[in-house]
Amino acid sequence: MNKDQKPSQKDLDKLLVCYQNKEYVEAENLANKITQNFPNHAFSWKTLASIYKITGRLAESLLLHKRVIELSPKDFEAHGNMANTLRELGRLKEAEESYRHAINIKPDFAESYSSLGITLGELGRLEEAEASCRKAIELKPHLDHAHNNLGIILHNLGKLEEAEASFRQAITLNPNLVVAYNNLGNSQKNGGKLKEAELSYGKAIELKPDYAEAFNNLGAALQEQDKLDEAELNYKHAIELKPDYDEAYKNLGGLLHRLNRYEEAEVSYTKAIELKPDNEDTSHLLAALKGEITKSAPKVYVENLFNNYADKFDKSLVEQLEYDAPKLVSKLISNNYNNKSLGSILDLGCGTGLVGEEIGHFCDYIEGIDLSGLMIDIAAKKNVYDKLSRVDILDYLNSKKLDFDYFIFTDVFVYLGDLTDVFRLINSRNKSSGKLVFTTEDTDKKGYFLEKSGRFSHSKSYIEELCKEFNYRILNFEKFKLRKHGNKYIQGGLYILEF
Repeated sequence: MNKDQKPSQKDLDKLLVCYQNKEYVEAENLANKITQNFPNHAFSWKTLASIYKITGRLAESLLLHKRVIELSPKDFEAHGNMANTLRELGRLKEAEESYRHAINIKPDFAESYSSLGITLGELGRLEEAEASCRKAIELKPHLDHAHNNLGIILHNLGKLEEAEASFRQAITLNPNLVVAYNNLGNSQKNGGKLKEAELSYGKAIELKPDYAEAFNNLGAALQEQDKLDEAELNYKHAIELKPDYDEAYKNLGGLLHRLNRYEEAEVSYTKAIELKPDNEDTSHLLAALKGEITKSAPKVYVENLFNNYADKFDKSLVEQLEYDAPKLVSKLISNNYNNKSLGSILDLGCGTGLVGEEIGHFCDYIEGIDLSGLMIDIAAKKNVYDKLSRVDILDYLNSKKLDFDYFIFTDVFVYLGDLTDVFRLINSRNKSSGKLVFTTEDTDKKGYFLEKSGRFSHSKSYIEELCKEFNYRILNFEKFKLRKHGNKYIQGGLYILEF
């Protein structure tokens, strides 16, 4: 057969109709027949590649996309399609390259700018991602997915109001764009608009009754409103719809954990880890329930916990849980040292700056560090710190010579079980003598212990052993009510050490 021969228009039309009608089995059979008879006909290979992608055969789809590009190197759609497949395979750098190749061929290819934006976002390059999505909208203002993708990027940048506006615009352009309703709900939930989030998730579910992700997210919104029975039902329904949904198992486990239904929570956590073995958050909480002792909570667990909690941290912790450790620390220090300047202070795990607000006015210099970027952003707005940094505590202590008069940890050691490195580094790396001020969750158990809450408790005898090993002297110790948990108070320890 002559390589330049083409299939009949009738066969091509039939293939296209089957594909458009989602009759993928018949479409695949037709495409295979055409490619066998006309191996240089790019369109049939292109259609077959798309069918493979839709039906989940991504590796095979990728090979066919490459075949299409060999036959038609200037086909911008083929490059874009291959990029989409690479992205689904998690090969993000290659996907980026393919999207850019498509754009080089067709500079006004709005769809590729939009998809490139999401890919850049997944690579952590959020500013570039935003610019790419905005370029897509500039080129094609009515491209609903571009507005949705821009919303995702803005959400990840913490620009929740702008994200919400983008999702609403996507919905205006396409009232049936179900993913935009779910994303809108996420922005509303993270912005504290929980009732509105419920409605958005509900609309997503109305349009797509088998939308497991929307049921899971609705469960989370309900849980934040203490509608725990409804939340549980939604998590379980998400799992029914998607039995391999690790996040739903994780969320269900967290709810059951909160309800002290520990055995059930353990089952859910175990299933979540089985489905996603590298989930450090869940592994930590499962260890807590099983009574295992670890050295510290994973960095990602602490970061996620406080990023999710940042916008309501002050109100919840201080007003609802009656947390007043920063006030007690400030009072204790000022009483003991006659309100003289405290010199330089390092506030480790500074959070939203509660310690800085209490103590910053009677020191010469105060610096704060924290893992949570959103907590740091809130602390910065209070204008009480001379310097703020997003960094892990041990990484910071290891990174430089220290020169502080006070090292303050309030409600921080509850996420650090083994305090050996903290005590060693502060005493060995500080240029002169100083003081270490901190709170603990108290325990009668020996050493330190990972409680079922996922927080660490420390005994006074453990602190005394560390003091002896690293040459600290206890200037002050007193027990106090650390915070409320349910109807009970958790007992804490407040220490001032000298080194």
